[in-house]
Amino acid sequence: MTSPYDIEEIFPDDGVRLPRRQTGNSPQGLTVTLMADYTLGSRAWLPSAAIVALLAEAGVSHAGARATTSRLARRGVLEGSRQGRNSSYRLTAAAVHNLAAGGRSIAAAAVDTTTWDGWWTLVAFSLPQEDATRRRELRGLLRWLGHAPLYDGLWVSPHDLTGKLRAQLAELAPGTTTVFRARHVDLGAAVGRHPLDAWDTKAIARHYDDFIRRWSPLLPDVRAARITGAEAVRARTEVMDTYRRLPILDPRLPLDLLPPGWPREPARDLFAAVYDGLAGPAQEHVRAVAGRFTTDPPTDVRAHTVADLLAGVAGAAEPVTGPGR
Repeated sequence: MTSPYDIEEIFPDDGVRLPRRQTGNSPQGLTVTLMADYTLGSRAWLPSAAIVALLAEAGVSHAGARATTSRLARRGVLEGSRQGRNSSYRLTAAAVHNLAAGGRSIAAAAVDTTTWDGWWTLVAFSLPQEDATRRRELRGLLRWLGHAPLYDGLWVSPHDLTGKLRAQLAELAPGTTTVFRARHVDLGAAVGRHPLDAWDTKAIARHYDDFIRRWSPLLPDVRAARITGAEAVRARTEVMDTYRRLPILDPRLPLDLLPPGWPREPARDLFAAVYDGLAGPAQEHVRAVAGRFTTDPPTDVRAHTVADLLAGVAGAAEPVTGPGR
């Protein structure tokens, strides 16, 4: 099973190198989440001093914040602009594309109400051991699109093959891959291995339960509007940072295959309640911080909701033309 802490698995590489998740708080991961949560729809420019101030509230040093923005610019995640002594940053178009795709995937978790048809998609591939880079890329692609390894070189999914996966397989592994659609024949626990065994469902359920235990106590304060300012931004960033890993671990496995009371939907509802419930106060705080370093009110800084992510928040507004506003 993949580590749930790798942002590159959640937001796949498509011309932009998003940062890898590190142990503890990753300044690069925090910066990407902050920029995505408040500027994804508009590609708003944020003064570098505002980014530094917001990251300082999350415990990142000023020097570390400046180094982080520079690294993200080199990776193609951010692009910068300078006016005199003042610099600003915004998400690149490539980063917006990837982050919007990841956001839709996160928001779609637990939404699918279609009935499973009982058919499995099997992807078999054979690549030389020395071609480690291509093997890693192929496995990452399959995992991102909801597949898991049943055996070495045989990956399964309860969902049909998408047109996107067809095209990417043709590009990444031409002549090395075979895809089947089939039903499972039960040979009994003593002989056969069920395709669902490709996922550790007990571990997945524990991740859901941990998420619910962590965030349920905060919900009364969210609903009563008792969380404001920097605390609202920190909590909203953390709940996204925590929840976004769950759809990678549980890529919409059919409920027909899972134990009764599967916690996917309760976790998703809790995430939406916290994330959406903190949108207003968090947006207000980010605007206030950005406003300290701009001449005009930063009205293009906007917090989106889970429904916005599902609808495709990127491109909902016209990009701003420059950082000066």
